[in-house]
Amino acid sequence: MYFAIDTPNFDIFADPRLLAELAHDAEQAGWDGFFLWDHIGANWPPPIGDPWVQMAAMAMTTERIKLGALVTPLPRRRPWKVARETVTLDHLSGGRLIFGAGIGSDSGREYSAYGESPDDKLHAAMLDEGLAVLTGLWSGEPFNYEGAHYHLTDVRYLPPPVQQPRIPVWVAGVWPHKRPFRRAAQWDGICPLKADGPLTPDDYRALLAYIQEHRTTDAPFAVTGGGRLYTMDPAAAADTLAAYAAAGVNWWLENFDWTNTLDEVRRVIRQGPPRER
Repeated sequence: MYFAIDTPNFDIFADPRLLAELAHDAEQAGWDGFFLWDHIGANWPPPIGDPWVQMAAMAMTTERIKLGALVTPLPRRRPWKVARETVTLDHLSGGRLIFGAGIGSDSGREYSAYGESPDDKLHAAMLDEGLAVLTGLWSGEPFNYEGAHYHLTDVRYLPPPVQQPRIPVWVAGVWPHKRPFRRAAQWDGICPLKADGPLTPDDYRALLAYIQEHRTTDAPFAVTGGGRLYTMDPAAAADTLAAYAAAGVNWWLENFDWTNTLDEVRRVIRQGPPRER
């Protein structure tokens, strides 16, 4: 089991200097990763930071932990720009970037406020094409692509990522919708959610059985779970972690949001991951 910190990119977490400090503390305390949300906002009250700039700051204060945005709504980005950003950050971090990808949501008007369609089916098609474009550009080889949404002619991006054969791609999906999990089966990990509450260990067993039906490789596959073990007594936290690990979760994310104080976040980070407690 790997353990990571998971925070928004807004409110108290908007400051890239603070996140660089927290990431350094997390690495020193033994955490394996530090992941951010990727929101752009639309007339939101709290301050919002750009997660890609924030991760660059975090990469400069760390040497070991994995970094990533979980998850980036790729359909609201140009994939060729994302290709440049991800490779640059992969090199800056020495090969520690994880790329989380999903369709996003218009619940915060992060599509419609900017005149873009809020249609999930459109975004799903754009996500599939965007991932194909992204990995083609990561290859470092001459690349052409002709899709319904993206068209590239005689393009070659150098350098390729440090990580080979590619930067790991973890795909988001809301269970029990099946299409996102078929998509995830073709990549390197899953960041699952559930519309009506937290995923249970039984949910993980079901969704991983479905993913396994569609896997074509036995390469390692990341499965994220998360919660707030730091709010539980040690015995309950250990039992919860053991149940999710037995169900197939191999990355546990300790979740924080705008309800947490900075002192609380620092305390949990400096305590170290649950395996150390």
